Amino acid sequence: MGENEWLNGYLEAILDVGAGRRAIESSNGSSKKKSNLRKRFDEKIQIHIEKEEKLFSPTKYFVEEVISSFDEADLHRTWIKVVATRNSRERNNRLENICWRIWHLARKKKQIAWDDAQKLVRRRLEREKAAEDLSELSEGEKEKSDSHFVTDISRINSDNQIWSDDKSRQLYIVLISLHGLVRGENMELGRDSDTGGQVKYVVELARALANTNGVHRVDLLTRQITSPEVDSSYGEPIEMLSCPSDGIGSCGAYIIRIPCGPCDKYIPKESLWPYVPEFIDGALGHIVNMARALGEQVNAGKPSWPYVIHGHYADAGEVAARLSGVLNVPMVLTGHSLGRNKLEQLLKQGRLSREDINTTYKILRRIEAEELGLDSAEMVVTSTRQEIEEQWGLYDGFDIQLERKLRIRRRRGVTCLGRFMPRMVVIPPGMDFSSVTTQDSSDGDGDLRSLIGTDRTQKRPIPSIWSEIMRFFTNPHKPMILALSRPDPKKNVTTLIKAFGECQPLRELANLTLILGNRGDIEEMSDSSSVVLMSVLKLIDKYDLYGQVAYPKHHKQPEVPEIYRLAAKTKGVFINPALVEPFGLTLIEAAAYGLPIVATKHGGPVDILKALNNGVLVDPYDQKATSDALLKLVADKNLWHECRKNGLKNIQHFSWPEHCRNYLSYVEQCKNYHPNNHLSVMPIPEEPLSESLRGVEDLSLKFSIDIDVKVGELDAPNKQELTDILIQKATSIGKSTNIYCPGRRQWLYVVSVDCYSRNGSTTKALPLVIKNLMQAAGTKSGQIGFVLLTGLSLIEIKEALKSCQVKLEDFDALVCKSGSEMYYPWRDLIVDEDYEAHIEYRWPGENIKSIVMRLAKIEDGAENDFMQLINQCSSRCYSYSIKLGAKARNIDDLRQRLRMRGLRCNLVYTHAASRLNVIPLFASRDQALRYLSVRWGIELSKIIVFVGERGDTDFESLLGGLHKTVILRGSVEYGSEMLVHSEDSYKKNDMASQDCTNIVRAKGFEAHEISKVLGSFRIM
Repeated sequence: MGENEWLNGYLEAILDVGAGRRAIESSNGSSKKKSNLRKRFDEKIQIHIEKEEKLFSPTKYFVEEVISSFDEADLHRTWIKVVATRNSRERNNRLENICWRIWHLARKKKQIAWDDAQKLVRRRLEREKAAEDLSELSEGEKEKSDSHFVTDISRINSDNQIWSDDKSRQLYIVLISLHGLVRGENMELGRDSDTGGQVKYVVELARALANTNGVHRVDLLTRQITSPEVDSSYGEPIEMLSCPSDGIGSCGAYIIRIPCGPCDKYIPKESLWPYVPEFIDGALGHIVNMARALGEQVNAGKPSWPYVIHGHYADAGEVAARLSGVLNVPMVLTGHSLGRNKLEQLLKQGRLSREDINTTYKILRRIEAEELGLDSAEMVVTSTRQEIEEQWGLYDGFDIQLERKLRIRRRRGVTCLGRFMPRMVVIPPGMDFSSVTTQDSSDGDGDLRSLIGTDRTQKRPIPSIWSEIMRFFTNPHKPMILALSRPDPKKNVTTLIKAFGECQPLRELANLTLILGNRGDIEEMSDSSSVVLMSVLKLIDKYDLYGQVAYPKHHKQPEVPEIYRLAAKTKGVFINPALVEPFGLTLIEAAAYGLPIVATKHGGPVDILKALNNGVLVDPYDQKATSDALLKLVADKNLWHECRKNGLKNIQHFSWPEHCRNYLSYVEQCKNYHPNNHLSVMPIPEEPLSESLRGVEDLSLKFSIDIDVKVGELDAPNKQELTDILIQKATSIGKSTNIYCPGRRQWLYVVSVDCYSRNGSTTKALPLVIKNLMQAAGTKSGQIGFVLLTGLSLIEIKEALKSCQVKLEDFDALVCKSGSEMYYPWRDLIVDEDYEAHIEYRWPGENIKSIVMRLAKIEDGAENDFMQLINQCSSRCYSYSIKLGAKARNIDDLRQRLRMRGLRCNLVYTHAASRLNVIPLFASRDQALRYLSVRWGIELSKIIVFVGERGDTDFESLLGGLHKTVILRGSVEYGSEMLVHSEDSYKKNDMASQDCTNIVRAKGFEAHEISKVLGSFRIM
């Protein structure tokens, strides 16, 4: 009956919440048992408030307690009792109703838990099946090492560097950190959850790399923000981070701000996803222009492509993946914090459902971006081994055992059977020690008597931030316990205050300083920050810590070193009590100033303390362990000095020069496996031609070849001869410059309308759209190029265009089979071999044929539901037919199964979901557009893509970016969009902004309707 008494009490408390907590606190109860019960309720409410990220709801709290703590039998017994004792009182009727409703909630929660458990079981089974599929790899490791022998590459570590400080190298490195407020000076760290340690890390990394021998230039790409809510410096397109140094031949490091989304608004990272394609296109334009400029300076006129493109966090990881695919440049990824880990933690808390989590944090969109980063990255930089094993291990695209096997096979020269896993490396973040003085590392007198003693003649001027902190203290001579973090619930500051407040010896011995970012009006801050700060203030009042705790409102970033110095001068201790800390850069900073540390045992601090040996690890949930560790370090002077000495001695392991040497060494090794063929860029002529070569018979041109004649004076055979000579001349320079620029087009019209009938055959709408579009181009057709972007094969395109007056020669390019093949009609429809080589990297080829057949079939489906189309397959595309009415796995599900097996490719359902095209990872219709933009020198903003209202499963990727998109109403009857995402995946609005000004809808696909839309772009 004890449990039911608790249950009855919870239900009574739910009824009492209308009167507020005051009613609970003032109610002394009619019995001692009831009084004690309410007292325990009050304590639980207080704890819950301190942990809540949003405003506290007592009703929600008690309902969660009932659902989590009691089974259905208890609820049923209580309901029977209430029914049996029912009377006319409204309160009893309400109690009966509450019992019934909560009982249903409990059953629903059990069902959700059961569904989640089933998902985990299915995922585990799929992992096991993937492991069985990879058994052949294990056998491959037994092959003799002299089979297909290649030279072994030794493992890189701090003691065995292969990176040489060669000043003759002129490397160009691109770093990307998309969200937050990024600037070089006076960083506003802690202003919001997006502007924290990552911002400081990427800025200092850019500076450090630029100061490394062999690195010519470093660009840090971020979002440009011109909002009145933030400082105007965030709207500057370029900011120099480090001056060029003649000593090492560097031209410095720069922040490059790329317009992305509405620049007049500061957008949190969760809402940036629809604008990522715009950032990709803007970044691509900057890199291409910079590669050309640097090539003129240091590479004899050839473009100097980036040595590596490094994405930081999920959003920048997606950007880096796309840029890497377009430019064929190695990509590196740093997660900083990971979506799957956050989702797991939020689900364990039980406050939000999976749907609510996704709505609030766009967590599924973030996870897919991280998976894409794993698909594309050569290397993933982590801060700790724990991050590899416990966080990246949650992802479909990474398996630590498979990664090791594949690495061994590569070094032995044994085939990997089309499998790939990125290399995970541990490179701790560096620290800038320029602000650390000799006094900071000396073991002199650490107290403050010489600075704030009673003898005023001995006083020296002290930093203003010291005065700001010390004004809080009754006795500023005491050792200072310092905590520095954002006001975030994950940082667990409330546990620290309770540990301090409830330990009388610690209160008598030390002061506590809380640097929790910069704050103005707490009520105007975000919910999570305001709740944490209000909890801090309430706990200070509860324990009467006035005169013992400092919590200044403001501090500047350059003042942070002085805060560390103050704590060290008082022989204090630094603490990081976070629930989970991915790395813990503040621990390194504190050690550099001679502070012993107490840190959470969950995450990066484990590796840091192992290297520094200057402190104690604690369980962040254990108040007593936290207070005991602090008291031990502060009270034992010998231990304090030993920890200080160890930290100062070992801190050089975390210097930026050491970090950069390790970083560049790992990148150098990864580049040994990456293809070296880069995208060639067409040189820009001084005077662009006005027409394409196919109009040569209508022009009077003079060329210095072997003859000088006017075309109009030539007969037909001589015209053909001249055309052949011109084409031969254009291609005689070499393959690298064999680039067709169709008369230096001013605009590019791209037809990407997926017109299929229900059975997957091409409809008459496609040739009609093409004919109407060319008609709408009118007299300006010479300035406009046409590209067909489709899931059809070349044979199917020829067949579809037979019924209209459109010729293949009217197109500048044909991109077929969902972006896996590219043909130029002006070159006799020969496939673009450069493009094929460009997208070949990581293509599993023959190794994927049979696996796709097996994985794509539904368990209860018929044998002939999914068949390979032999006549439609090519070296870069395997096509499979889906029987009409048959069930097929969606793209998300099939891609997950392939990722678990280390197979990286792109999947597209086309022909109204009756065909699946399996193509290389770097092949897609949107990436093909970027490829042509760079090759032909046409800005993406000068490209107009015409699509239907639905289409193939890659339809969403064509909507976002700098290009214009015209949606032709009524042009597409059947699409494949039902096979894109699973039920619990991200939404279409997370891919492209639906209110984007670059997306225009036409009322139809007739020529006059198309002309109206083109007029809005000021083309017609």
